[in-house]
Amino acid sequence: MTIKIQTESEKLKTLGLAVINTEIEAISGLLNRIDDAFVRACQYLLNCKGRIVVIGMGKSGHIGGKIAATLASTGSPAFFVHPGEASHGDLGMITAHDVVIALSNSGETSEILTILPLIKRLGVPLIVLTGKPNSTLAMCADSHIDVSVDKEACPLGLAPTSSTTAALVMGDALAISLLEAKGFTAEDFALSHPGGNLGRRLLLRVSDIMHTGDTIPKVADGALISDALVEMTNKGLGMTAVTDSRGQVVGIFTDGDLRRVIAQRVDVHTTKLAEFMTTHCKTGRSDMLAAEILTLMQRHKINALLITDDAQQLIGAVNMHDLLRAGVV
Repeated sequence: MTIKIQTESEKLKTLGLAVINTEIEAISGLLNRIDDAFVRACQYLLNCKGRIVVIGMGKSGHIGGKIAATLASTGSPAFFVHPGEASHGDLGMITAHDVVIALSNSGETSEILTILPLIKRLGVPLIVLTGKPNSTLAMCADSHIDVSVDKEACPLGLAPTSSTTAALVMGDALAISLLEAKGFTAEDFALSHPGGNLGRRLLLRVSDIMHTGDTIPKVADGALISDALVEMTNKGLGMTAVTDSRGQVVGIFTDGDLRRVIAQRVDVHTTKLAEFMTTHCKTGRSDMLAAEILTLMQRHKINALLITDDAQQLIGAVNMHDLLRAGVV
């Protein structure tokens, strides 16, 4: 009989998978907890005229901070208050117009129980996420959401693991439910994230980055290929627009078109640009999001785009380098 000895790396993989499977089971257990208590909690939060105040100690406090941040960034003004600090002055941050969300796996966290009478005296709705439905906090809640788990992923059953994951997921469920109920949009989200890549993708418009006026490479529709090469060299966008006498776009001449010219050994000083330019070219609008322009360029495998108004008048130009510099790519 062959006895298989598990290697150190295999053992570590086994342990890692066991943790993930335990936490998956914990999250799956929440499916039956989206009940009337969850709905009641959402209604309290939707009707909140002030701020959502999240409190929690230890690991629950870390999860509470994340939940507060998620709520705030998705249209539900919220902040985290440390319950230990609350009993030494920070309780003044909670007003009668607020809603309090308290996290405690045991439901008996002493620092929260200490300030519980003061929270109740304010008359603010109290939403509690605990793993003990019969705990003191759960019994005092206006809405108690059960986030109990069968076991922690920690083999000792001591380190908060599955329980904190369950609380975090339930917090996400509350935040995103509110987002949907309020009709919170991608643009609303971007307004609270103006400094990051997400904000740039959702707020930056083509008009903010496009080349305009004399910086737009353009030649008349009767120009020679050599005229286009001079314009492309001077403007450095890898292409030039071709316009008629009214300033309307009739085509574009790009680096790709130039390669065709070279391949056919064409005399650029005598050949009209119209013979090699791309007609019916793709164009964009100045009010489009820069991210939309990026998608359009990627879909059609082009590196530059002309921007026109409703009358097809040329008003701008943008290329992939502009999008890169703007942080959209």
